[in-house]
Amino acid sequence: MNLIELITGNAGNQVASQAENKFGISKNQIIALLAVAAPLVISYLRKKSQEDPNEAEALNNALDKDHDGSILDNPAQVEARVQEGGSILDHIFGGQKAQVENQLSQNTGISMDKIGPVLAMLAPLIMGYIGKEKQSSGVNSGGGLGDLLGGILGGAQNQAQAEPSNPLNDILGSVLGGGSQQSSGNPLNDILGSVLGGGQQQQQQQGGLGGLLGSILGGK
Repeated sequence: MNLIELITGNAGNQVASQAENKFGISKNQIIALLAVAAPLVISYLRKKSQEDPNEAEALNNALDKDHDGSILDNPAQVEARVQEGGSILDHIFGGQKAQVENQLSQNTGISMDKIGPVLAMLAPLIMGYIGKEKQSSGVNSGGGLGDLLGGILGGAQNQAQAEPSNPLNDILGSVLGGGSQQSSGNPLNDILGSVLGGGQQQQQQQGGLGGLLGSILGGK
């Protein structure tokens, strides 16, 4: 399963429906948030893993112990794992968590009082996806995680470029206000490009969410 299938497929849609019912937020907004949050979480984890071997090994152990991918087959369990999701986000974003939530709130239209709880529902799903990819790729140590995470992001970006008609692009365009006309013509690709540290020119052209996420990540 690639990253776009996670977002637009059964698991992403089920969790989006649960969040819609729980928080009164439109399903499209939730899917758009997942489309941004998933590559952002993966990018942060990749950066941590590459910079600190201890972080890489801790992530490897967490994936083996708590995130085997079974949540993708039973997405309903995200509601029981919200507290765990909050802890995951605290660790991943650290002191930048409030900044990340503020930018995501501004650009998805999800209020600040709800953005944290919704992200906490999404976090176990994202981690379960990473765990399943880890299993299927045969990575069994922290050392190979950086490459695995980079491959997930690169694969999603390539698919976004190859499929401009992907329905997720319409959702992102409508929810995020589509900076797409000013850049590549593909909102998902613009967002992934900025998260992956895309060219400064693209970030300046797009502005909005892409530029903000690029600045949060420091263009790395």
